[in-house]
Amino acid sequence: MPEKIAEHITPILKSLTTGPGVYQYFDKDGNIIYIGKARNLKKRVSSYFHKEHSSAKLKLLVRKIHDIKTIRVKSEFDALLLENNLIKEYQPRYNVMMKDDKTYPWIVITNEEFPRVYSSRDPNIKDAEYFGPYPSVRMMRALRDLIRNIYPLRTCKLNLTEKNISAGKYKSCLEFQIGRCLAPCVGKQSREKYIAMINGTRYLLKGNIRKSMHGLKTEMKEYSVAMEFEKAQKIKEKLELLEKYQSKSMVSNAKIGNLDVFSIVSDEQYAFVNFLRINEGSVIQGHTLELKKKIDETDEEMLLLAFGEFLTINKKFASEVLIPFKIDAELENVRFIVPLRGDKKQILDLSYRNAKQEQMEQKKRRDLIDPERHGKRIMQTLQKELRLKELPAHIECFDNSNFQGTDPVAACVVFRNAKPAKRDYRHFNIKTVVGPDDFGSMKEIVTRRYKRLVEEGQDLPQLVIVDGGKGQLSSAVEALKELNLYGKIAVIGIAKKLE
Repeated sequence: MPEKIAEHITPILKSLTTGPGVYQYFDKDGNIIYIGKARNLKKRVSSYFHKEHSSAKLKLLVRKIHDIKTIRVKSEFDALLLENNLIKEYQPRYNVMMKDDKTYPWIVITNEEFPRVYSSRDPNIKDAEYFGPYPSVRMMRALRDLIRNIYPLRTCKLNLTEKNISAGKYKSCLEFQIGRCLAPCVGKQSREKYIAMINGTRYLLKGNIRKSMHGLKTEMKEYSVAMEFEKAQKIKEKLELLEKYQSKSMVSNAKIGNLDVFSIVSDEQYAFVNFLRINEGSVIQGHTLELKKKIDETDEEMLLLAFGEFLTINKKFASEVLIPFKIDAELENVRFIVPLRGDKKQILDLSYRNAKQEQMEQKKRRDLIDPERHGKRIMQTLQKELRLKELPAHIECFDNSNFQGTDPVAACVVFRNAKPAKRDYRHFNIKTVVGPDDFGSMKEIVTRRYKRLVEEGQDLPQLVIVDGGKGQLSSAVEALKELNLYGKIAVIGIAKKLE
């Protein structure tokens, strides 16, 4: 049954608008405990109170709602952005934990007569053109270094204007001496030539590598015609750098166009959403966002939250967005596609592998920091998958063998708190069974093991695993029944197909 609606909540629900917007839930002390967005505010907010929720955390949230406030916006796109900003500002208790985007680095091209290109974490520099952001600092630095190797742009902060250069205010520096700048400060490089390098940089940052290469090839031919072969060779080396970079970043056919790609991998506590930006078949941006769940959110809910995060960073999506499943969302000028085959499916699979890799790496880090938590998570997974009544902190596994039908033996392997307890391992010589009788051997060793534990008053395991199919499992169950332990210990058999 749905939770009983408080009297003061009913008129609020009736007065809600049917348009898009953001809703805020407050507790009795006036604190914001949850923020959400909706295409239809009335339908979405009412569902919290009129539906029966299976999640205990969600039921607790509904019980704590004392007041509701909404903010109406023009579109679902605006709702995504507003929700993201409000969650970061107020950090409500029951909302997914989101990473702030303020630390992401950008590559900046300044709006000067001789523009500078550098990296910055400040997204509010005036008179500048931004590219990124690059949540991977390594990716940003690799691209920035590639630009510097191909285009010898200035790194100084001098006020380079035609007037100052003509007046001879500046002197060339060490960067010119080592060939990393062409000294526009002293008139050794014209503004026209410098802007051509800036345009090539723009093409590279936008992923249009072919245009960058076209400009360099034109320059190389000019040097060749002028018989300046050393300069032509240097341009050739830069082209080889670009070709190498293109081969690494290219993931599909260049004709595939511009795409944004999202995939998600999740477990009980965390969701990992990978984002790739594809330009003419090349990856020009990529990041995996980790989101911590609070009220058992679905994959669709987590994906939409990630949309808000990436819209905040990137301002807009490409006209086509690849996603792993259909979602209940519509954004203006954006078409969501669930590819089933072909190049687009391969790109989506690449994004999924990135998300899965990040999930595995984060798990390893958490396990190294807190090994006890790692063990508990394993046991909780076992309990859930096997539908056990208790957490399987004590597990015992049995297997038996023989040598060409003779000399039957068996072994018991013990796990405590998801770790091998080697001191408790036991080896058995089969005594009552003659010949290759796996079923009889399994019954004997299970009987001997638990008869002794009962007689000595030792703790019994929560789970017994027998190596074998239905016959071995039935033998173990028969042994437990004879000892009056059936129902007190969970027992499973693992056949070879399931191992």
